[in-house]
Amino acid sequence: MQLKDIAVVITGGGSGLGAATARAMAEKGAKIGVLDQSQENADKIATEVKGVALHADVTDEDQVKAGLAKAEAAHGIARVLVNCAGIGGSQRIVGRDGVYPLAKFARIINVNLIGTFNCLRLFAERLVTAEAVGEERGVIINTASVAAFEGQIGQIAYSASKGGIVGLTLPAARDLASQKIRVNTIAPGIFLTPLLMGLNEEARKSLGAQVPHPARLGEASEYGALAVHIVENAMLNGETIRLDGAIRMAPR
Repeated sequence: MQLKDIAVVITGGGSGLGAATARAMAEKGAKIGVLDQSQENADKIATEVKGVALHADVTDEDQVKAGLAKAEAAHGIARVLVNCAGIGGSQRIVGRDGVYPLAKFARIINVNLIGTFNCLRLFAERLVTAEAVGEERGVIINTASVAAFEGQIGQIAYSASKGGIVGLTLPAARDLASQKIRVNTIAPGIFLTPLLMGLNEEARKSLGAQVPHPARLGEASEYGALAVHIVENAMLNGETIRLDGAIRMAPR
């Protein structure tokens, strides 16, 4: 599927990997819906890419439905969904602060895993009513992490949430194959996102040096470029692609 004049919705599109993907797909001529919990961030990136801002919490069914409806009213049926919305969090199961709070674990699972599935299912519900474009109706791209495979100390909830996204990728692709909708997942390594921008330069260089090659932090634009390729390559389906410079995370 070529992106020119295609309607796209990107969750977490107001910053980081999502914003970079919005820019990359807009450069290809796509019509972008920037869905973000931050109205300010959604407005900023939507203005930049000449798209539409969609203010929604990915865990809220009504808000996501309203966001998708607004995007469709502006651009027509969305044929590409990129799920970038997510949160982090680090704590040992039992540590100096006591036992891991169940509510904290549940929130990370709820935003990262359940939020991804919520957007995926509601997007697919609308898309199946549209006519196919050539041999496909559309494409869904989820965001996992290398933490899904090599979760570090303290990453129990984050790793579980991202592992769940990896786990749902193939069944989702199989479920939606009859509807001509592809589903893939990108698992980034250590990327320069707002989460890491709070670190000083020395700390960022130290993290980047752990990557075998290239020995640096990933750029959000590299995620965006892969997302574009996934849309354009019709044989990519049911796959989780590591984008990590060959890093394999140590326990800490």
